[in-house]
Amino acid sequence: MSAAKLARAVTVAAVLSLAVGACAANTSASSSSGGSSSGPSLPVVTNVPVPSDAANPAGDGKATCSGVSLAYAGTESVNNAQLGINILNGVKAAVNAHNAANPNCQVQLKTFDTEGDPNKAPGVVTSLVGQQDIIGVVGLPFSGESEAADNIFQSAGLVHITPSATNPSLTQQGYNTFFRGLANDNVQGPAAAKFMTSELKASSVCVIQDDSAYGIGLAAATIKALGSKDDANCNDKVTTGQKDFGSTVSKVMAAKPGAVFYAGYYTEAAPLDQQLSSQGFTGEFVGPDGVKDPEFVKLAGSASKNAYFTCPCLDGSLIPNFASAYEKVSGGVAPGTYSVEGYDSATILLKGIDTGITTRPALLSYVKNYNGDGLSKHFQWSSTGELSTSTIYAYEVKNGQIVYLGTIS
Repeated sequence: MSAAKLARAVTVAAVLSLAVGACAANTSASSSSGGSSSGPSLPVVTNVPVPSDAANPAGDGKATCSGVSLAYAGTESVNNAQLGINILNGVKAAVNAHNAANPNCQVQLKTFDTEGDPNKAPGVVTSLVGQQDIIGVVGLPFSGESEAADNIFQSAGLVHITPSATNPSLTQQGYNTFFRGLANDNVQGPAAAKFMTSELKASSVCVIQDDSAYGIGLAAATIKALGSKDDANCNDKVTTGQKDFGSTVSKVMAAKPGAVFYAGYYTEAAPLDQQLSSQGFTGEFVGPDGVKDPEFVKLAGSASKNAYFTCPCLDGSLIPNFASAYEKVSGGVAPGTYSVEGYDSATILLKGIDTGITTRPALLSYVKNYNGDGLSKHFQWSSTGELSTSTIYAYEVKNGQIVYLGTIS
């Protein structure tokens, strides 16, 4: 390890150790050398604290209800499907826990696969809202499909909580049925910029964005926050489904930035990281929540050893009781990105039903006025559907696994 790399490692470890310590989480230093073979070695968090009063979907076991359903609407197939499956399994874990504890209140869960496609989501959501027994929804996962279909939920007066759609414009449409269960891109962009420049010590950053509403919004927020550290000469745009990134790679290699930030999803991020690595890129590759998935590591292979992630999502695998319940519905697969957020979102809707709510207007009012802790965060919304407080976390690929580093914002 060079002197510069060692100095950077010490600085990053110190900053993140303070943030993690503030959360009272336990950490252990990894024996690996960090994200890349000579990159910074950061402390890995081994568990996270859970509020003592975190909402439990089981409740007191005395709920009574009949003929009510909740729904999950979002991708279960096609590109980036794993991000939706993570949410769905979290929702299933919550509904299963509720129904097992409440024999007199069996809530049905209905699922609707949008494929994450903005062109298909409106038709799927129209079918969903036509089923009057559905009084609450977890979804939609992606910003693009949310932009295309949120008006249908609004027209039906159907409350929906997204555990993952982060484009800031979603809460600026005047809808009162949309609630965001995590930080938006105007929070994550500055956090990512700070992480790369202050903690990874990147002297300059190339921002690459896809053509999704999510990628466009997040790239804009990140570029603005980077200021002079953004290298406009190598910023670039790619398209969904693209496989050959030769032009983008050439721009990056000519600029020699300390880091590349990819605003988009893992399906394109993985081959981009591979192609950068094959051309000798030695900086860090940083992706947001849309990239933070084991599928990225699988698809990128050894190139992923230079990868870091920022995410407004908590690592549910570090919450033992939740992880155990999740693995029962996932076939033994550990919680992933948005899993615990999906669980918390469903839990809030179930708590509303347990108060005796059986109608859409009543459940909408319940969520509007909700104020309580979940496993992942405190949930209380503004009049536009944004959380009153939110947090961004950092992750890294170590030894082929995505590991949680702690709070960065």
